[in-house]
Amino acid sequence: MCVRRGAPGRCLLVVAVFVLACGCTRRQPETASKGGDTRPQVSAGPLRSAEAFAQIGDRAARSRSLFLEASRVFLHPRCVNCHPDGNTPHQGMDLSVHEPPVVRGPEDKGVVGVQCTSCHQDHNLALARVPGAPDWHLAPRAMAWVGKSPRAICEQMKDPARNGGRTLAQIVDHNAHDRLVAWGWNPGHDREPAPGTQEQLGQLVAAWVASGAECPNEGANP
Repeated sequence: MCVRRGAPGRCLLVVAVFVLACGCTRRQPETASKGGDTRPQVSAGPLRSAEAFAQIGDRAARSRSLFLEASRVFLHPRCVNCHPDGNTPHQGMDLSVHEPPVVRGPEDKGVVGVQCTSCHQDHNLALARVPGAPDWHLAPRAMAWVGKSPRAICEQMKDPARNGGRTLAQIVDHNAHDRLVAWGWNPGHDREPAPGTQEQLGQLVAAWVASGAECPNEGANP
């Protein structure tokens, strides 16, 4: 950004303006305060593997249990913050409204002059404390997870009209290999990562699909 030699003061000024413009000022580690958090209650502890559910003999019951375990990732702030039911993303562990104020725009990537990639690069910026991953953007509003139950997310995930036109096989691949999804386990700057690993999530979703892709009962929480 600073290409003029012999002008270090000007370089520092440009960097400072960039940092302020992007709102990269989260100076403290994240906390688990409640704020605007409307997620269902999610159990703590390590993410269980798909193999841990093999002992459930009833196929439908096993499928529902597998999705509930996977929903511990879907409902974690690292994921749900970018699946808002509105025009503004969330941030932090308490689903705070994004700072500075931004909107999703017509293609879920911001608006002209304030696009997501104006601040969020294809990798985390350690010094500026800005998270980043390839193709940073909001999930379409049809894929909103904020305020949704595991059952509602499950039904949404199976519906091509609300999942980006994906088949169940493509849903498995997306969760297991997408690089933006992978950021959830490498969020940088003292941010709490999603539980488990992306590989574990992919295996849970694959086992859920293989067992019939059943959705949990309403009111069931992971």
